Amino acid sequence: MPHAILVLVFTAILAFMLAACDSHEQNDAVAYSPIGPVPHVPQRRGDPDKGYEALLNAPYITCGMPYSAYKQTAPPPEPEMLISGRPGRNAELPYNLTAYTTPEGVELVVNNCLHCHAGFFDGKLVIGLGNENLDYTEDRTAAVESIGAYVDDEAEAAEWRRWADRVRAMTPYRITDTVGSNPAINMTLALMAHRDSATLAWSQDPLIDPPPKTVAPVSVPPWWRMAKKNAAYYNTEGRGDLARAMMVGAIFCADDLDTVRNIDTYAPDILAYFASIKPPPWPFGIDAPLAERGRVVFERTCSGCHGTYGEQPSYPNLVLGLDEIGTDPVMAQNAAGGTSNRFIRWFNRSYYGETARAAPAMGYIAPPLDGIWITAPYLHNGSVPTIEALLDSSKRPKYWTRSYGSSAADYDPVALGWRYTELTEGKEGVKDSRERKKIYDTTLPAYSNAGHAFGDSLSPEERKAVLEYLKTL
Repeated sequence: MPHAILVLVFTAILAFMLAACDSHEQNDAVAYSPIGPVPHVPQRRGDPDKGYEALLNAPYITCGMPYSAYKQTAPPPEPEMLISGRPGRNAELPYNLTAYTTPEGVELVVNNCLHCHAGFFDGKLVIGLGNENLDYTEDRTAAVESIGAYVDDEAEAAEWRRWADRVRAMTPYRITDTVGSNPAINMTLALMAHRDSATLAWSQDPLIDPPPKTVAPVSVPPWWRMAKKNAAYYNTEGRGDLARAMMVGAIFCADDLDTVRNIDTYAPDILAYFASIKPPPWPFGIDAPLAERGRVVFERTCSGCHGTYGEQPSYPNLVLGLDEIGTDPVMAQNAAGGTSNRFIRWFNRSYYGETARAAPAMGYIAPPLDGIWITAPYLHNGSVPTIEALLDSSKRPKYWTRSYGSSAADYDPVALGWRYTELTEGKEGVKDSRERKKIYDTTLPAYSNAGHAFGDSLSPEERKAVLEYLKTL
């Protein structure tokens, strides 16, 4: 081969290698989002009615308990646990479970999103309301392993084992200190550590270092906020295609690209359903003149971050830096401080990262306040039990507990939040483990109730008026 052609071939090969390296480096680059407004990104269109059907009946979680074992071990659900209109086997399952038949013909009962994203108020199920009563303080691995005793069929046993292996892998990273605190972020990172980012294949041994076992708690936000938000999650780390960003929850069971591609066909419908949800209206009386005075105070002091409401609402999608908001920094620092870069790279390399991207900000977004009355407790870690205490930091309890009920009697319509009992000591002084795990101890790392002191500058009369106005949102 002539020398000139060799040079051309070599140059072409070198250029290809450099381009591949550049592409790899760009794919591996970790970019954090800035403090300030979150820009709007056009989203894929979806059908909210189809999204509702998919949410309740589609198998976006594809591993779980064989139905044969479920019917031997689970009691019949109470009537309030059922959602009318579900087809087939789903008609007899609680709202948070879905029937799924695998390609091999094994019938399973699997969790769905409503396990965390639906809650009760006064005996009525509210879809989209974060479930603040879930207990993640105990290791449930033994209970899942015991299900194997009810499985005889070889194909069913293989499915049970697949489910149990994933539960065992994530359990060390999902134990919280307090009932009601949600470990979803840590669980997701633990599952990422066991999956190949390119193929999503499961590895029994971690492929990257798992997250720390100490869980930073999260209060589950209501779905209806997605109608206004330009990014997902408290630190706005879910950017770009929000349907794709939010379907990462399927990582628990999705072992291959075909599975997630199928989920992606209806993920925009589910996101459209989220945006269509209206929060439940305030169920008690409202002092209209007082609420109007509160609106004036709110729009003067709060709307710059939380937006305006009424016939022409606005929402700024504003991320506040840690110094300005002053709330517990651990969750934001964990995501954008460098310790989670391996998980950001995992996401951005994966199928999810083709249209969405993980780009956390070193701060928290000021959320829209639609239906704020029913979303207690408050702040991203659920450290403040009522809005009254949120607007007056002197009223925030250092140690507190509540009944974890959901009746109207458990709710405080004056302070706007769950009734609670202030305690004189934290967890260390309580010997009964059942009572200890119900104590919210704000001295623990990531459980702080500091920050968001903006309401301290209001007079008592102004705070009372704002509380009345918030009931109307």
